[in-house]
Amino acid sequence: MGAGHAHRLYRHGHSTVHTLPPHCKLAAVFCFVLVVVSTPRTAVWAFALYAALLAGVAAVARIPAGLLLRRMLIEVPFVAFAVLMPFVVPGEQIRLAGVPLSVPGLWDAWNVLAKGTLGVAASVLLASTTELRALLLGLQRLRLPPLLVQIASFMVRYGDVIADEMRRMSIARRSRGFEARGVRQWGVLAKSAGALFIRAYERGERVHLAMVSRGYTGSMPVIDEVTASRAQWAYAAALPVTALAVRLLGWTL
Repeated sequence: MGAGHAHRLYRHGHSTVHTLPPHCKLAAVFCFVLVVVSTPRTAVWAFALYAALLAGVAAVARIPAGLLLRRMLIEVPFVAFAVLMPFVVPGEQIRLAGVPLSVPGLWDAWNVLAKGTLGVAASVLLASTTELRALLLGLQRLRLPPLLVQIASFMVRYGDVIADEMRRMSIARRSRGFEARGVRQWGVLAKSAGALFIRAYERGERVHLAMVSRGYTGSMPVIDEVTASRAQWAYAAALPVTALAVRLLGWTL
């Protein structure tokens, strides 16, 4: 995996969280999400403590709250889905400002919002403190199947290339007076999507031939070997272990 520029999701820093090996952070986030998902939806206090834990990680990593919240806007489609649940889930109903709402639907909506928000926040913190190339090395270190790592690597490398191709096609359409104002313009957009697919496929073939000509045999060489000390593993485990303690406390109460 050759070197490359830092992705725009990454926020450069020198905090302890930034310097942790990527596979430690991946394992910590994965275990934290497992604990969050296994928490009963009625344990509202536990979700508040989970949020406080993530806020503490963000403070240690010096990630501004505004930046974190802006990047969490990717969750909006799931929020819209959760908002519909109190209206469509059958069961006991209550009235709020004269509007009938399903009690099971309200709990389902809370369940989706709480666990989804915490998972997205943890992922955003991971992406903000770890370069994408380092994440791929971390996945290799965690023994993820090499083929999946290669697919993820190509997505990282060429996702921006495809996005740039889309931008150039959009500029070309606008330079010819095209504006997507309604359903009548959908045909042009569909043709553009087809043309983009063909261009991406052809570029993929050219890239593959270039790789084969340089000795590619189906696996990418590992340039950097990432290792972690016991202290680093212990530091990374602080988040999921504390969350697990909260979860166990919930069972005893």
